[in-house]
Amino acid sequence: MKLMGIVNATPDSFSDGGAYDPVAQGRRLWAEGAAVVDVGGESTRPGAAEVSEADELARVIPVIRALAGEGIVVSVDTRRAGVAEAALAAGARIVNDVTGGRDPSMFPVCAAGGATLILMHMRGTPATMRSLTGYADVVAEVWAELGERAAAARAAGVAEVWVDPGIGFAKTAAQSVALLRSLAGRDNAAVLVGASRKSFLAGLGDQPTPEDRLGGSLAVAIHCSEARVGMLRVHDVAATRRALATWQALR
Repeated sequence: MKLMGIVNATPDSFSDGGAYDPVAQGRRLWAEGAAVVDVGGESTRPGAAEVSEADELARVIPVIRALAGEGIVVSVDTRRAGVAEAALAAGARIVNDVTGGRDPSMFPVCAAGGATLILMHMRGTPATMRSLTGYADVVAEVWAELGERAAAARAAGVAEVWVDPGIGFAKTAAQSVALLRSLAGRDNAAVLVGASRKSFLAGLGDQPTPEDRLGGSLAVAIHCSEARVGMLRVHDVAATRRALATWQALR
C-alpha cells in the first residue's frame, strides 16, 4: 500500500494548519517514504470557508514547483480546474479532487494534462456538508456514486482514475466506520482512503483532538492494508510505514 503524505499550505487546516513550512514538510514526508506528496491550499475541514482561486494558487504553486523540481511526485489537492491546470504545469502529476470532479472543466484538464485523477465522495461543501448526511444506505450509495463519477472521467479521456469514499465528508462517525468496514472483500487497488486524525476516531477511543489520534490512525492503516487498499493519505508517514512494516512482519 502506497502512502500519500499531507502538506497543508494553509493557515487553518484542522490538524496542522500553519504549523510548518510546506516545502520543508514535503521534503520530510518524501524522505520518510511517501510515494506521493499531496499539496493543498484550501482547508476542507467541516465548516471551513472558501478561499479565492488567486489565494489558493499563491499558496500551492510555489510549493509544487519547488517539490516537483526535486523529483518528488506531487499531487495537488484542489476542487478547481484552474488550480489543477496550473499545478500540472508546475510539475504535479496527480489531481486529488474532494468534490469528485464537480467543476465541469476538471475532467478535460486532467485528460489534456495526462494526470492521474483521484475522485473523492462528498456532498455539499465544507461549509454545508455536516447537514448532508442523510443516506438510505451509505455504503451502497457512496460506492455507486463514485463508480458513476469514475466512469464519466474515463469517458472524458482521463487515463488513470482512483476513488476515495470521503471519510468524514458529509458522513457521520458511524457512516465513516461503515464505509471503512465495507472495504473488506472489495477490489481496492485503485482506492485511496484518507482517515488520518479525523474526528470520527474520537468516538473509537480516548482521542478527542487531532493530536491524540495517531494510534487510531495507525489502526485504520492496518485495516486498510488488510483490505488491500491501494493508497492511504496520512499526516504521519514515518509512523505509518513502521506500523505497517511491523504488522507485515508479524503476519
